Amino acid sequence: MTCQSEVGKIDSVFIKRVDDAFVDNEKISKEWEALNYLGRPDIEIAKEEYGNFEAVLRSCGVGLSYFPQDASVSLDSLYCRDASLVTDHGMIICNMGKPARANEPSAQKKVFEKLGFRILGSIQSPGTIEGGDVVWLDEQTLAVGYSYRSNAAGIDQLKGLLSPLGITVVTVPLPHYRGPADVFHLMSILSPVDHDLVVVYSPLMPIVFRNELLERGYRFVEVPKEEFDTMAANVLSVAPRKCIMLSGNTKTRHALEKAGCTVLEYEGEEISIKGGGGPTCLTRPMWRQV
Repeated sequence: MTCQSEVGKIDSVFIKRVDDAFVDNEKISKEWEALNYLGRPDIEIAKEEYGNFEAVLRSCGVGLSYFPQDASVSLDSLYCRDASLVTDHGMIICNMGKPARANEPSAQKKVFEKLGFRILGSIQSPGTIEGGDVVWLDEQTLAVGYSYRSNAAGIDQLKGLLSPLGITVVTVPLPHYRGPADVFHLMSILSPVDHDLVVVYSPLMPIVFRNELLERGYRFVEVPKEEFDTMAANVLSVAPRKCIMLSGNTKTRHALEKAGCTVLEYEGEEISIKGGGGPTCLTRPMWRQV
C-alpha cells in the first residue's frame, strides 16, 4: 500500500458530505456569491447528487471516512482534497491560496490528529499550497502547479519537507487563464488514470511539462475544448484504468473507453459545476494499492 499514487486501487478516502459542508440554506445564501460559485446550490438536489457520488465510490470497494461539520469553514470545504496532502511519511497540512478557505487546513488537522495520523509538516504563510495543484506522477515524483493558489514560497517549503525523503518535486508553472478569482489548479488540466495514461487539456498545459510526461511514457486522452468547462479533465482514478467522471462529457468518456478504461459517472450540477470542483476535488484519497 502507498499514499503516493494517483492511480493504484483506492483502499480509503476522506470525504465531506453536503450535510456537513453546505449545512443549510441559510449558510448557502450567505456564502455562495462571495465564494464565486456560478450559481446558488440547491441543497436538496446537492444531497441527492452527493448520495449518488458516495454510492459510486462504495461500488468500487472504497472505504469512506468523513470530515465532520465545522462552523469555521465555508461551503468550499466540500472540496476536501485541497486542504491537505498525504504521503507515506505522514500528512502535510496545506495553507490555502483562497483566503475564504483559510480555516480548512486546521479543521482537517484536528481530525487527523484525533485519529492518530502522523503530521509530517505544515505549509506556513507566506507560502501557499492547495491539494488540487498536487499530483503524484510516481511514488517518488510529485508534480506541483505554480498557480494563484500555490505559490513559490509554498512549493519551496514542500520541497524542504519531501526532498530529505527522496521525493522529487516538479514545479509546473500554470497560465493566468481567467485570473486569481477563478478555480484553476493543475488537476483542472491533468488527471492520471493509469501509470502510463493521463487525461489532459493540452491548450492550457505548459509545453515543457507536457513533453516531460511524454518522455515518461504517458499516453494522452485529450479533452476537447467544449468539455473543458464541464471538468472533463478532472477524473478520479479508483483503480488503474477505472475512473469516475462528471456526466455529460461524452467525447472524453468515449476516448477513455477507447483507451481501455472503465468509466463511472455521477450527476454534479450542484456539487461540482457550480463550485468548480470535480471528483478529485471531492475526495482526499489516503491509501492505494501499489
